[in-house]
Amino acid sequence: MHSSAERNLSQAMNELTRLTDKLHIPPDVAEHAALIYRRALDKGLVRGRSIKSIAAAALYAACRLTRTPRSLKEISDTSTRRRKEISRCYRLVQRELELTMPVDEPTKFVARIASRTGLSQKTQNTAIDLLHKAKKIKADVGKGPAGIAAAALYIASILNGEKVTQKRLASAGGVTEVTVRNRYDGLDKSLGLGLRKILRG
Repeated sequence: MHSSAERNLSQAMNELTRLTDKLHIPPDVAEHAALIYRRALDKGLVRGRSIKSIAAAALYAACRLTRTPRSLKEISDTSTRRRKEISRCYRLVQRELELTMPVDEPTKFVARIASRTGLSQKTQNTAIDLLHKAKKIKADVGKGPAGIAAAALYIASILNGEKVTQKRLASAGGVTEVTVRNRYDGLDKSLGLGLRKILRG
């Protein structure tokens, strides 16, 4: 490794390998992340910034571009860098490399969250149905897909008599418990389910 750029790239590839192994990221997505990092390095975006933060941001961008369901929280929890720092680097990379991100469908997160929390296929189907209804009335606009998927599963678990906590669903979805609570409130109101009143009663 003679040049600083080669040393930088070597460190970044080691970090990407570590992250992708821990998060069970498919090889093609890992390659995509490496390509994004190289482009960021060529454009001088790494200068003055943490290699690990840009590597994590490149991986998150690759996951978004390939619709691989991994949240920013999951990536930051696996990284040694703070979520806010990775988020800032992600926005920089997205803007400077002109990456157009597809909009993630919340339904894509349902199976993964359900399998991590042991919820039945019936509850998964109910959650997907709730998400389709929410989409029709645009109740999901501007909401993070993992958070709203976890909230739909929480509602579905109540409707089907399965016990799971918001905390467990939040952890499985890589979001905060507050996010699940807020999305649950929003879905309950917008879909007119009245679950909060029933549960209080």
